[in-house]
Amino acid sequence: MAAPRVAVAASGGRDSTALLHCVVRGAAALGIEVVALHVHHGLMPAADTWLRQVRGQSRRWGAAFMCHRLDGSPPPGASVEAWARGERYRALAAMAREAGCGLVLLAHHRRDQAETWLLQALRGAGPAGLAAMPRQASRQGLVWARPWLDQARQAIDAYVRRHRLQFVDDASNADPRFARNRLRAAVWPALSAAFPDAETTLADAAVRAQEASALATEVATLDLAPLQQGGGLRVDLWQALPPARRRNALRAWLAGALAAPVPETLVQRLCSELPAANSGRWPAPGAELRLHRRLLDAAVPAPPFQHREPVTVDLHRPGIWPLPGWQGHFVVRTATAGGTVPDALRSVTARERVGGERFRLAPRGAARSLKRQFQERGLAAWDRQGPLLYTAAGGLLFVPGLGINATQLAAPGEMQLTLSWVPDGGQATGRRQAGG
Repeated sequence: MAAPRVAVAASGGRDSTALLHCVVRGAAALGIEVVALHVHHGLMPAADTWLRQVRGQSRRWGAAFMCHRLDGSPPPGASVEAWARGERYRALAAMAREAGCGLVLLAHHRRDQAETWLLQALRGAGPAGLAAMPRQASRQGLVWARPWLDQARQAIDAYVRRHRLQFVDDASNADPRFARNRLRAAVWPALSAAFPDAETTLADAAVRAQEASALATEVATLDLAPLQQGGGLRVDLWQALPPARRRNALRAWLAGALAAPVPETLVQRLCSELPAANSGRWPAPGAELRLHRRLLDAAVPAPPFQHREPVTVDLHRPGIWPLPGWQGHFVVRTATAGGTVPDALRSVTARERVGGERFRLAPRGAARSLKRQFQERGLAAWDRQGPLLYTAAGGLLFVPGLGINATQLAAPGEMQLTLSWVPDGGQATGRRQAGG
């Protein structure tokens, strides 16, 4: 049976060097293999030197060694720190899985935790941000642990001196462009001189914030259960919550609906505007929030409006038919009822709405304006988008959100097709779909 393995993220700096040395010594007596994971960022001239140092120490101390070299660089305007951190964790996770390690140890200590809390506070973070770094977390199929999160930096310095460990100094740690470096150079010395217990008290504050964040998550989970409908947020029920729980539930819903961090300014705006709104749109990171009939949803933003010339297409066969210039496609299916004959779709023209169009929804109904038909069916503005289809003879055949004009329906028993319009990244828009 193979011996259990544990991974240590080893950059070559003071803290991770001490952790790697300490873990190797302790693991040997327990029959546990240690794997040093090193990420070569390629951002500093000394990166090759750091790699050689960690590899050499690993071999001397009896740890396995793995290295991953990052490719690429931060996109224009992106934070170098955020890019490097994200890429580093992805690389560490990949190496840990390859090495068969379910546990990855990180060398953050109490001073790091206190600094993180202070930086988050200066950014105006709430409990989730002030929670700083967890002692242990499960993500990417791995357990990430910080065994020294309660240890003072002085204790690690003492360990390094006692064992005469060699480590590398990262010159970027003195770069004032980075917020943490400015904090360490200009703020922390004055803070600790005025408040000697600052490191301990701020780290303790992070623990309390972790508890508050966990509680907020639990409450949001309970509150959101009856508030959601098909992924959307039922605003009337949400509005009945007390103010603090209302904001908490909204943050949680947004976090699940958006594939990006939730700006607090968006939360504040929605809390202010949603109660009095029946419909509306709000820009959000990577999406557009849409309110219709008091249901709030997140959707892919619609492309900017542009005038489109009429396009003649052949839709007389089942399939998916993109429409050039319209950011979407038609889906044509066979049907037993509610469709039109294939010949009617053989040469159809897609046009924009110009106003004044009339549509018959039911065979015995009256032809009425599209605007009125949309309103009666309760269709949101974004479900009315898309091309109108006209037959070769000029008759209105299909309207997104309403379906096929009753004047164009096939007779019972005739071979027939139904169709719907699907915008890019959206849902099908068309009343009559496969199966009638």
